[in-house]
Amino acid sequence: MEDAYLTIRAESRVEIKIKDSRFIGETFLVGTPEDASARLESVRKREFAATHHCYAWQAGIDKVTQFKYSDDGEPSGTAGRPIYDVLTGAGLTNTLVVVTRYFGGTKLGTGGLTHAYSDAAKAVIHESGSEQHFLTTTLTLRMAFSCYDRWLRLQHKLGATVIDARFGENVVVTLAIRNSLVNVLRNGFVELTAGKGRIDIVEA
Repeated sequence: MEDAYLTIRAESRVEIKIKDSRFIGETFLVGTPEDASARLESVRKREFAATHHCYAWQAGIDKVTQFKYSDDGEPSGTAGRPIYDVLTGAGLTNTLVVVTRYFGGTKLGTGGLTHAYSDAAKAVIHESGSEQHFLTTTLTLRMAFSCYDRWLRLQHKLGATVIDARFGENVVVTLAIRNSLVNVLRNGFVELTAGKGRIDIVEA
């Protein structure tokens, strides 16, 4: 399973103008379809005088993803799908892109609309940037204090994030680590403690 995924780094807003029509692209971080619907509704309320609110979103990680896109009254295939193609082409998930149009009086044709919505989506995604995240597993490790210095070197090498550390007769460390590195950590921990340490997965 791939444990790395990309989202936008920051929610952004970009406006472009084509033949007197205004196209306002916006990005939002969303984790579920409900999040996407709520953020879309907030845009519709704020930009209530707009002609169209076309959008695409994708939420979920790895193969467990959901998505939706809409032309919102524009000719079929000229808005929602082009926005979606830009979104997925950037490799993003947990992201909603809304492109709001204020019609300026000049029709753009299907080709012109496709380019306009695609360009607005590209512009706002570029402005948002991207950020890599990882699926992680939380573990609790118990070891003799004499193992701790060697453990710190392994912990640093694997990039684990410490959540809690307690020191007594033994050292108890709770940490999060990328899913793909769990077995590497487990094997290294068993080796450095000579099999005398204990490692447990913390259930979510």
